[in-house]
Amino acid sequence: MSAHRSPLSARWLAAGGAAVLAAILGVAMLLTNGGSACAAPPGTTQKSGKATFYDLAGTSGNCSLEVPADDLYVALGPSEYSEAASCGAYLDVTGPKGKVRVKVFDSCPECPAGHLDLSRTAFKKIGNEIDGIIPIKYKLVTNPATPAGISVRIKEGASQYWFAARIDNHANLLASVKVASGGGSFKSAHRTDYNYWLIDAGAGPGPFKIKITDVYGNTATVTGVKMSPGTVQKTSTRITGGSTTVATVEKATAPKAKTTTSAPAKTPKSAAPSTSATPATALAESTTAPSAEPTTAEQPLVDLAAAEPAPSSC
Repeated sequence: MSAHRSPLSARWLAAGGAAVLAAILGVAMLLTNGGSACAAPPGTTQKSGKATFYDLAGTSGNCSLEVPADDLYVALGPSEYSEAASCGAYLDVTGPKGKVRVKVFDSCPECPAGHLDLSRTAFKKIGNEIDGIIPIKYKLVTNPATPAGISVRIKEGASQYWFAARIDNHANLLASVKVASGGGSFKSAHRTDYNYWLIDAGAGPGPFKIKITDVYGNTATVTGVKMSPGTVQKTSTRITGGSTTVATVEKATAPKAKTTTSAPAKTPKSAAPSTSATPATALAESTTAPSAEPTTAEQPLVDLAAAEPAPSSC
């Protein structure tokens, strides 16, 4: 189990959790033995599943984000967490009592696809807490509203020789992040499974321009980001409101050897309190890349309208 997740409650086990747990372990073993090829974030087509809830045992989930102010968040199983590709996106989840919108905040190692582990607050909005497990329907939200503009957090240990930043309040799934220092050219970053974007050779001393592109081809650029590790730097720039068609965009390719010099996925360092956040000067730019003119000939990063994978392959 994640270091940020509390043990299964007695109530959960009493509600049939023992049988469900056995099934979960079986699916988890399948994913461990080659199921990763099926990994993909939830799509915009509504799916059916089930939901449980958990209490956060720490200050941050595996997405390395601050806890949402409304306490409405969700942890996804390995296939739908998709090595942090889902982090920061929003899902609409409908249960017996109604609908709630939750932010993808954490991973649930023991959850198969279709099993959402909600915050207790979110669970209580759509189901009775005493039930422990409820049937749900859920789907990815396109261009959701965010509580603030894009924010950037440079990771502890970063320097001009090793760049690592977390992007938040981007609303849609992200496709790429590029970074330029001063008047230099942009360099492509690659995403880790704890939701930081890395440039292993560094991006320079800053201040940085960071160009963010989502899976629809919408882009936004923030400027004036300082090399200030551990500080959340807020901007007024937003990226939503443009295209809703999945675009073929440039893909940031991670190096073959995965970086292990930073914090492991299950123990991301907590962010500094928002009260100490340093505003970054935001470039008043938010553009939409036409889906008919992709930047490269690469394959689309994710098919948001794809049907559920066949049981034989996942």
